[in-house]
Amino acid sequence: MTERTIEVDRIENIISVFGSFDQNLRIIETELGVSVSDRESELRISGEAEAVMHAEKAINGLLSLAAKGESIDAQNVRYILGLVREGRETDIGGLTDDVICVTAKGKPVKAKTLGQKKYCEAMRENTVTLGIGPAGTGKTYLAVAAAVAAFRAREVNRIILTRPAVEAGERLGFLPGDLQSKVDPYLRPLYDALFDMLGAETYNKYLERGNIEVAPLAYMRGRTLDDSFIILDEAQNTSREQMKMFLTRMGFGSKMVITGDVTQIDLPSDKPSGLKEAMRVLDGIEDIKICRLSAADVVRHVLVQRIIEAYEKHAAPPDRPAKPVRRNTYKRKNG
Repeated sequence: MTERTIEVDRIENIISVFGSFDQNLRIIETELGVSVSDRESELRISGEAEAVMHAEKAINGLLSLAAKGESIDAQNVRYILGLVREGRETDIGGLTDDVICVTAKGKPVKAKTLGQKKYCEAMRENTVTLGIGPAGTGKTYLAVAAAVAAFRAREVNRIILTRPAVEAGERLGFLPGDLQSKVDPYLRPLYDALFDMLGAETYNKYLERGNIEVAPLAYMRGRTLDDSFIILDEAQNTSREQMKMFLTRMGFGSKMVITGDVTQIDLPSDKPSGLKEAMRVLDGIEDIKICRLSAADVVRHVLVQRIIEAYEKHAAPPDRPAKPVRRNTYKRKNG
């Protein structure tokens, strides 16, 4: 049994790290099998030597984030525990970053993982960015945040959001209403992100002015998009022809962000994904960045991360048993 003590300058930081009803503390104790107690301005950690060391590094990292004004939740705690287990505790300081955008309700939007931070840096520094990763990694939300930030800073005049109208394994049949009503169900995730950033009233104002456009991918053909921030969502469901068509819409003063998850392709099995081909074709081209997010970057419910990992494990090919060595049993006959 090993015991370590951490001195804390401000009691407010302890409260922030422990979380509501000590829920963050319970995660650390359960995940590492340690016991943590607080006594005035110090924390005491007891348990097996290696577990205590990991807990000390994780708590120090969380305290450093709290001292910089970062809010600490269960997702932060689990992510930092993962970094510590991998020996990457020095990267924890990199989680504090500038605010990408402020939502209509005044909530700052920031990168929550190192993968998301690299993704945001890529969007800021490159003309074309491909964000590839599983569900829940913030690909679309952060892209919309970057677009709104660029629009507010007058770096672009328009925000254009598009995605292919492909049904996710279902046949919805004929949808009622006008053209906008028919495509709205496919574009709903983009609307949700824009409403969150701008608010419904501001969104409708910019929509009427033509500063914001949300349309299916088929509407991009034949256009040249200047001074625009263009986001192609669910790009894994584009065909080769659609992807090439979209990429060649680039105009002067514009930026493009392409997001997708190559494990959730809804195209027919005989139709190759345009996103997969683009990842091969565009790799290494100057001013184009491909960012790959992983299950570690999932910022939804912890079960989402576990579900993704379970599916990845199930999809992985099983280890093939070693082939038995065949001995030559042929005997040469004399005579």
